[in-house]
Amino acid sequence: MTSLLDGIAKNNFIIVGRAGIDFFTDPGVTLEDSERMTVDLGGSSANIGAGICKLGGKAALVTRVSDDSIGSYCTRRLEHYGVDTTYVTPVGGEFRNSLAIYESVTENHRNVIYRNGAADFEMDLGDVEAVDYSRYGALITAGTVFAAEPSRAATFRSFELAKAAGLPIIFDVDYRPYSWPSPAVASEVLSNAAARSDIIVGNDEEFGFIAGDYDKGLAKARELAQTGVEVVVYKMGHEGAITFTNGQEIRTGIFEVDALKPTGAGDSFMAGLVTSLAGGHDLKTAILRGSACASITVSKPGCAPAMATTETLEAFLSDHPGPTTG
Repeated sequence: MTSLLDGIAKNNFIIVGRAGIDFFTDPGVTLEDSERMTVDLGGSSANIGAGICKLGGKAALVTRVSDDSIGSYCTRRLEHYGVDTTYVTPVGGEFRNSLAIYESVTENHRNVIYRNGAADFEMDLGDVEAVDYSRYGALITAGTVFAAEPSRAATFRSFELAKAAGLPIIFDVDYRPYSWPSPAVASEVLSNAAARSDIIVGNDEEFGFIAGDYDKGLAKARELAQTGVEVVVYKMGHEGAITFTNGQEIRTGIFEVDALKPTGAGDSFMAGLVTSLAGGHDLKTAILRGSACASITVSKPGCAPAMATTETLEAFLSDHPGPTTG
C-alpha cells in the first residue's frame, strides 16, 4: 500500500482512454421536448482527467481523436480543463469521436451513445510507447478502452510500461455492453485487466458481470482483494460502497442530493478518490470525498462541466449534513 500511495501522492496521472463529445438538454427537459442542447467534453477517461485537474491534480490523456472539427473540439476542451494533450493524436479516414446525447432528468432518463467506427479504438502500440511514464505517478484507465483492437493491445502494453516504471494501475471497470463484440470476450478481457491492476473501481453489476453471475459479484470483489489487488471498491448505488483492502472491509454511504441526472457520477468519483489520496487523506475519507464529488456532478447538467472543483467540494462537505450509513 505504501508504494501505491507514493505514486498517487505525485498527483500527476497518465490516463489511457477516450475523449468524446456530449450533448445534453436543459434541466428537466426530455430529448423530444428539447429545442436546444448544450455541448461539452465527454468520454469516461476525458471526464476523469478533467475532474482531476479541477481538483488541483495533473492529468495527461493518451487517445486518438478524429481528424476533423469534432476531434479538434474535444482536444480544445481537454486543454480548457487543463488536461495535457501531448499524447492526443488525430486519426483520418472514417473514424469518428464518440457522441453521447442525454437528458438532464432522472425519471425515465435516456441517453444515446454513438460509437460506430470510434476514433479512440485506433490508439495503437506507438501511441502508448511514446509516453514517458517516469513523469507520472499512476496510470488510470476505464474498461471500454479494451473493447476493440488495436486499442486493447495498446492498453495492455501501457500496463507493462507503467509497471516497469513503477506506476500503480488504477482500473475503472466501466463495462459498456454496446462497445463489445460479445459478453464472453468482455468478461475474459476485463478479468485479465483486473488481475493486473492495483486499484479496481466498479459497481455491483460490473463485478457480477466479471464473475459471470450478478449474485457472485461481491464475492469476486473480495477475491480480487485477496489475490493481489491492493484496493477494490465495490459500489452499490444508493447503498454506498464496500472497499476491500489489506484484509479490511470499509463500508461507506453516499451524500444524498436532488439529482438532476445519473451520468458522470463514476468519473467524478474516481477523480475525487485519487486526488484525495494524493492530498494525504486516508482511504475511507478519500472514498467519501469521491462520493461527494459524484453527488455534486449528478446535481448539475453535463459531465465534465459538472465535475467538482476543490472549492465546490469543500463547500459541499461543509454544508452537507453528511453521508448515509454504509
